[in-house]
Amino acid sequence: MLNIYIYILIASCFMCFIRAWLGKTIPDRMVAIDILGTLAVGFAAVWALITKQDIYMDIALAWIFLSFLGTLALAKYLSHQSLDE
Repeated sequence: MLNIYIYILIASCFMCFIRAWLGKTIPDRMVAIDILGTLAVGFAAVWALITKQDIYMDIALAWIFLSFLGTLALAKYLSHQSLDE
């Protein structure tokens, strides 16, 4: 059953790579890359279920926090504000 989730995540990654490659604007490409980060968290969660090791969930949490900070930095950049405001 978990193998089906892996295949769905791989297909989703492929679609995000296409969107990042063919995106017309920078925010469009960045959203695709942000979704790839979320899919990486999904891979880590499924792998944690398969191997029954909690360390992968810790990796997933750290990854999602870094992805959130990257999204905030992109939003600040696109709104033409400095990062210290």
